[in-house]
Amino acid sequence: MTSETLFLTSGITSTSPQIEQLKSLFPACFDKGGRFLWDKFQAEIAQQTDIGREFYSMNWLGKSYARLLRNLPPETLLAEDKTHNAKPENQSSQNLLIRGDNLEVLKHLQNAYMGSVKMIYIDPPYNTGSDGFVYQDDRKFTPAELARLANIDEDEAARILNFTDKGSNSHSAWLTFMYPRLYVARELLKDDGVIFISIDDNEAAQLKLLCDEVFGEGNFVADVIWNSRKSVSSDALISLNHNHILIYSMNNDIFYKNKHKFKLKLNLDGFDNPDNDSRGKWKADPFDSPGIRANLTYEIENPNTKERYLPPNGRCWRTGEKEYLKLLADNRIIFGKTGNSKPQLKRFLNEAEERGKTTKSIWDDVGTATNGTQEIQDLFGEKVFSTPKPTSLIRRAVELSCDNNDSIMDFFAGSGTTAHAVMQLNAEDGGSRRYICVQLPEKTDEKSEAYKAGYQTISDITQARIEKAAAKIRAEHPNYTGDLSFKIFQTVENFRQHQDDDFAPDQMNFPFNDKLSEEQLQTLLTTWVLYDGAALTTPIEPVQLGGYTAYLCEKRLYLMHAGFDSANLLAFIQKLDGEADFNPNRIIVFGGNMQSRMQQELDQAVRTYANKKDIELNLIVRV
Repeated sequence: MTSETLFLTSGITSTSPQIEQLKSLFPACFDKGGRFLWDKFQAEIAQQTDIGREFYSMNWLGKSYARLLRNLPPETLLAEDKTHNAKPENQSSQNLLIRGDNLEVLKHLQNAYMGSVKMIYIDPPYNTGSDGFVYQDDRKFTPAELARLANIDEDEAARILNFTDKGSNSHSAWLTFMYPRLYVARELLKDDGVIFISIDDNEAAQLKLLCDEVFGEGNFVADVIWNSRKSVSSDALISLNHNHILIYSMNNDIFYKNKHKFKLKLNLDGFDNPDNDSRGKWKADPFDSPGIRANLTYEIENPNTKERYLPPNGRCWRTGEKEYLKLLADNRIIFGKTGNSKPQLKRFLNEAEERGKTTKSIWDDVGTATNGTQEIQDLFGEKVFSTPKPTSLIRRAVELSCDNNDSIMDFFAGSGTTAHAVMQLNAEDGGSRRYICVQLPEKTDEKSEAYKAGYQTISDITQARIEKAAAKIRAEHPNYTGDLSFKIFQTVENFRQHQDDDFAPDQMNFPFNDKLSEEQLQTLLTTWVLYDGAALTTPIEPVQLGGYTAYLCEKRLYLMHAGFDSANLLAFIQKLDGEADFNPNRIIVFGGNMQSRMQQELDQAVRTYANKKDIELNLIVRV
């Protein structure tokens, strides 16, 4: 029998979980060429700062605290909205809306969703001074505690706690806010995953350096400029009409091997097959290309007219002469529709579809903020959200980076544009992409249109947007049968804060707890199942053991309720022996609801069970 306590804080420092792995956990310790930066790694794991070994790096007041926050366990539990999720349309949905602080949510998701998300899009606060961002932190440390945990002196700890307590909106506060969120989010990305981050000029420079550190500068993909507004501000020195979208991959070595996927769908108009080529429809492309290269400059004779061509001024042919002759013999070269013109190259439809179209770093063709606002007004009848992104912008990011069955995440979900874009794209191309949206239930201003319309929190708007968008998509695509529903979960206060971390699993007088409500027990179950690696959409099946209800998720059996006795234990053994498809390999007990003697009896039965199914059973007691 193993005694286990989830989310212990004792023994955690700013570096303790990271030392065992290098590149996967310390991407900042590798340069663009993949060389390991030993000095930087030593500084990353150093217990004390050695100013004699300084090097170029990004630093700010609160960085040590941010590094601590990335590793501390969540302080909350995760609860299911059973009323919403039990509705027939939502029961089998694979889409998620999670209400809560996104750092807490990301930490809850770490075990179950690590390496499973293909694309993350976020639109974090821009820290403009007028967007309402202030640093808020519910964790409470004394300067001495923070100094010990973060390996800093008490003076620095006191300065950090000063800005966390006062609600600062400085660059340091913003970086302290963003760092742990990006760090944990990175752990959720697949090996070929990509993150898109919207930002404006105010924090763009800081964000670039921060992402270089979190993702590794060698994993930078692009800084896309989005033309976010068409109108001109006549009262500004320079009218700002753009935002940045920083793009980083999880691993550029893998990303560039698959870069053919990072393409836009090509306009396939104009493909034809006038010569009945067995390879199908094609379109003629010029055979010349920009540049002047001697080995790509030679005469080409038109076999029909015997006229000879050189490349136009300032250009050269696409291939050398030997390769050109191969293409000519393969019927890949034509000389205009009538055969009386300069050489052109056949590009077949299947090649165009496979290669796609390379996107530019300036996006001026995906709608503007005005389009995003209009979409909100069309759905709600009024402007209930400021500066929403247009669905066309998120759609572009999804199309570039995802296959049609990938998972997409947005942990600053706002009005729910990402969910809307994913559902819309699925309805149009038959995809089965899934979304995970996270939004803090931040209160709306009582004077706002949102509050007057009955939306008391931002997450209320998120939920309503998804529901209204789904209804609109159903009406526009009546034959679409894909997933237009979602499940809801939310973080709640941890009512199981531990008073004694020194509990001995073999103590005879285990504290019996019959004060938790059914709702609280279900919240514990939801949190534990997720912690044990099951996705939030994984079914949890009730299992009857002689009148006692246990819960089975994957191959883990959870005993949460009080009242488990010897008769229930016998029913469990009989079920193991008699039902071929009942084969759990772990039994997880809520120790607060099972007397110590019964725990020992269960442990003895598990260890001495004459296993007829070759199952290795393990018992875990959680407090």
